[in-house]
Amino acid sequence: MKKAIYSIACLALAGVLSATAGTKTKIVKVSTTPQGAETKELKCPVDKDGYIQIFDGKTFNGWRGYGKSDVPTRWTIEDGCIKFNGSGTGEGQTKTGGDLIFAHKFKNFVLEFDYKVAKGSNSGVLYLAQEVKTPDGKGFEPIYISAPEYQVLDNDNHPDAMLGVDGNRKSASLYDMIPAKPQNAKPYGQWNKGKILVYKGTVVHGQNGKNVVEYHLWTPKWTQMLQDSKFSKEAWPVAFELLNNCGGPNHEGFIGFQDHGDDVWFKNIRVKVME
Repeated sequence: MKKAIYSIACLALAGVLSATAGTKTKIVKVSTTPQGAETKELKCPVDKDGYIQIFDGKTFNGWRGYGKSDVPTRWTIEDGCIKFNGSGTGEGQTKTGGDLIFAHKFKNFVLEFDYKVAKGSNSGVLYLAQEVKTPDGKGFEPIYISAPEYQVLDNDNHPDAMLGVDGNRKSASLYDMIPAKPQNAKPYGQWNKGKILVYKGTVVHGQNGKNVVEYHLWTPKWTQMLQDSKFSKEAWPVAFELLNNCGGPNHEGFIGFQDHGDDVWFKNIRVKVME
């Protein structure tokens, strides 16, 4: 059957949808080096619901370390899942670790994923992330300095669940700002379904079939939430400025998974681009 190629214009997501023998694919431009100096085209399957499958279950095609050109070795593929193999030394404390990103910037989208944690594990899903250089230009600031975080946590066994305010560091919360309600995360070792919607400033976190967080970026209320959090202007001025304008001038950024030093698994990772 002759390949038919249909041009689309979605959020600066360069590429095409093609139909070959009933299978749709999307060509996505990904940056192969930090800050987008070099790019390549990646062909991703598109499922019946219109979601782009950004992880094929077998390879790290399209993925790399945050601020890196390769995938840190503590990130592996196991039984069709992306797994971070915990170091036991805390967040990002080894040369073989670091955060993982899908190296294309999304703007308005729905991200769906399944996740599970080991006992006592902590991680997170970051979105609208930028790769921000340190002041000396020799490295990169932490990914969460520019990106809101969907918390991933073993609520029963990790101490972060008892910190923050009103449970705003528990699973699916907007980390340190808005608690996920209802708090419906499953115990460690069990799979959870996560969802993040970002659309023209409106953000919704979903967990196990329930919408648990809603907020609005780039508003006075957003600025006040930052000011009331660990990212306040006085406590962390660089983070406050970047998060207050998260997504940069184009309001777009990377999707990332956090190395917090603990075992965590992700699978069924898909994105629907929205007009």
